[in-house]
Amino acid sequence: MEVQLFPNSARPDVGLRPKRESQRPLLPQHARHCPVLEAGSSLGFLVYPPLEAFESFAVAFFGDGRYQFVYYFQTEQGELAPIFTIRTALPAGGLGSALQEVEILNTDLGMSREDAALIMRKFIVPDDLGTPTGAVTLRGATNFRTPPGWDTVYTPVFNAIERPLPPMLVVRVETDWYKHETEFRYVLQAGERISASRTMPIGQVFFVPREEITLRDCTEEELEAMRQADEEFSRQKAATQITTSYGVPYSPHYLLESRARQKDPPS
Repeated sequence: MEVQLFPNSARPDVGLRPKRESQRPLLPQHARHCPVLEAGSSLGFLVYPPLEAFESFAVAFFGDGRYQFVYYFQTEQGELAPIFTIRTALPAGGLGSALQEVEILNTDLGMSREDAALIMRKFIVPDDLGTPTGAVTLRGATNFRTPPGWDTVYTPVFNAIERPLPPMLVVRVETDWYKHETEFRYVLQAGERISASRTMPIGQVFFVPREEITLRDCTEEELEAMRQADEEFSRQKAATQITTSYGVPYSPHYLLESRARQKDPPS
């Protein structure tokens, strides 16, 4: 299957391309030998923000409809220097206009308040703030056009379990006909913040066919065949068990069988 890529319309050709990645560095070492976990992690593609290598930003939620966006440059010493801050206060009850306070922290760049507001809009969707309470929508660097009959599902990064980890609203879009800009809507608690840098994925996408699924019960013959296959798999798994250098026993049989079937699919 071929999926077409097109760039963020507000900041084209900035940011890393989507990629598959099965490893999650902060998982325990023994998780590295779990092929089904790695397969789950590598489902679809990681998506990155439209940032240059020297840029980053952070968004914080302080409760009562109050948000703060901070835009940073990386100095020659490798430190993050804030360039501007935008504080947004949503109207009580959702009625009226949001109040926005822009503070330019580095005047050497000659940046105006209007420039700062425009830059913020390239990275987040200000109109989505507070929908629902605490929501922050991050823009991706890459958008997707799927073949006819296929949708794109937008999710948080799979198997990234380190704390704190804000929840994200998962959406499914018919990207074979609708020109959807990639967005990931996280929901923060009061006092939480979410940050982004060029090499940090902000979400994950995968593609699913838009077809009806019919569920039916297995026949007795099919159940018996599965029992026999399971017994044979268990014997082979026990026969190939090895122990890692740090004392954890595991069997590579599932991975070996999976690779064999991908190389020579059963008829």
